[in-house]
Amino acid sequence: MHEHIIQPLSEECPPGGGFCRTHELNIQLLAALYAVSRVLSRSLDFNETLRDVLRVLHDEAGLTRGLISVVDPESGKLSIRTIYTPEGSILDDNQYGPGEGVIGLVLEKPRTIKLARGADEPRFLNRNGVYQPELPFIAVPIKVGGDLKGVLAVQPEAPEDGLLEERAQFVEMVSNLIGQSLSLSMQVAQEKSSLLEERDLLRRTVRHQFGFDSMVGRSAVMRRVFDQARMVAKWNTTVLIRGETGTGKELIANAIHYNSPRARNALVKLNCAALPENLLESELFGHERGAFTGAVESRKGRFEQAHGGTLFLDEIGEVSPAFQAKMLRILQEGEFERVGGSKTIKVDVRIIAATHRDLETAVEMGDFREDLFYRLNVMPLFLPPLRERIEDIPEIARHLLGKIGNDQKRKLTLTDMANRRLASHEWPGNVRELENCLERAAVLSDDGHIDVDLIRFPSARERTSPRPIRTAPTAFSPPSASIPEIDINDPDLSEKERVIAALEQAGWVQAKAARILGMTPRQIAYRIQTLNIEVKQF
Repeated sequence: MHEHIIQPLSEECPPGGGFCRTHELNIQLLAALYAVSRVLSRSLDFNETLRDVLRVLHDEAGLTRGLISVVDPESGKLSIRTIYTPEGSILDDNQYGPGEGVIGLVLEKPRTIKLARGADEPRFLNRNGVYQPELPFIAVPIKVGGDLKGVLAVQPEAPEDGLLEERAQFVEMVSNLIGQSLSLSMQVAQEKSSLLEERDLLRRTVRHQFGFDSMVGRSAVMRRVFDQARMVAKWNTTVLIRGETGTGKELIANAIHYNSPRARNALVKLNCAALPENLLESELFGHERGAFTGAVESRKGRFEQAHGGTLFLDEIGEVSPAFQAKMLRILQEGEFERVGGSKTIKVDVRIIAATHRDLETAVEMGDFREDLFYRLNVMPLFLPPLRERIEDIPEIARHLLGKIGNDQKRKLTLTDMANRRLASHEWPGNVRELENCLERAAVLSDDGHIDVDLIRFPSARERTSPRPIRTAPTAFSPPSASIPEIDINDPDLSEKERVIAALEQAGWVQAKAARILGMTPRQIAYRIQTLNIEVKQF
């Protein structure tokens, strides 16, 4: 590459005017170079930018019939990307191999080629018939990081006037700018491609994670819930998920969204019971700047954030009657105003609501608006409590142990006796309580093997909250599964399992358990000590 030096200014031209012509050309090329830099910094659309660069060279620098070719990474040949003529841009599908034509010479050995007259060079092919053989011709390599990526070729619009060298230096500068822009464009394209791949991978992962096929539960009542959720996922119908705390209402909401046509857009969640009414309004509808103390800027609410996607409103039954009226409008009309604003905002949002409350009773008591209840209760899904699908407990336990084991970086196993003890519990906290129970047992296990003595439940006195109200009508709840009774005479039971089974049947009263086993209290006390059985206190 040549180093371009701007000539110093002079008020007088020497005899013959050679310096004056150079000075005028330098001023013209400097203005053109500035215009080229502005074009290249304006857009990351490389093809559009190249056409604009060639147009600037034609309009500002007197360099017409600009051509830009790029190296095809597969064939290694130069493919014409764009050609600009006084009549406008034209398409050309010609390719040039190494040494093929003047452009091919640049591909063969990257260097600047200057022809005072195109017709004087035998390898001046002019395949597309664009160039005038009697005019000069300049071809310059476009490099990125030292590698040849293309060729910039132009033709001055006037015969050689002794300033071909200056024009070639200018074209080299433009080539450098194009190379920098191409490098940035390639980086952006690569990052965009990586982001798209990562996005698609995350979508596949999320779709698999929240797919109905991957959800745990094979009991008849849960299969019915999954079938209903799978059907409603295809439509924009409002869904009301009902069930006790800890039954997995949020998991069902996730599955519905990520298996719906709205899966490409956001799933926005809000626990309505977690915020007071004044903050709930701002959180859902957003606020304008200055709407209240601390509102230093405008903020979108959850409804706007979920536009085109899904809004999951957990614990909808905890919303006050006054706020329910505000909710009703947006559910009916899909429009609202931000707090402190007057502009009506319209959104396209699918609503999935959830509650553990008995809304029918709340309507009768006047605590929940009847019109809002019917607006939400378009497609109700009832999740049964864990005690009504005991047959799912082993599978749920395996799934949860796998999750806990991943966190603890080890494999966890559960004995049959431990599974039986899990099945005998009432589970007022449902799956959430089961997960806590298993995580507690995993922490207490040294080797990852969880036996019945590690399965511990809090006493009624230790429970921090009353048993949730059942919300599902009896028509949707299967009869309670019977607790499997353990035969202490089963020859497959170990001595430890037999003693624990007797203690379970006796409510952990040692004297009663001794009678069941035909032992004396002293004998069973000895067994408990030697077998390292932890006695439960109730």
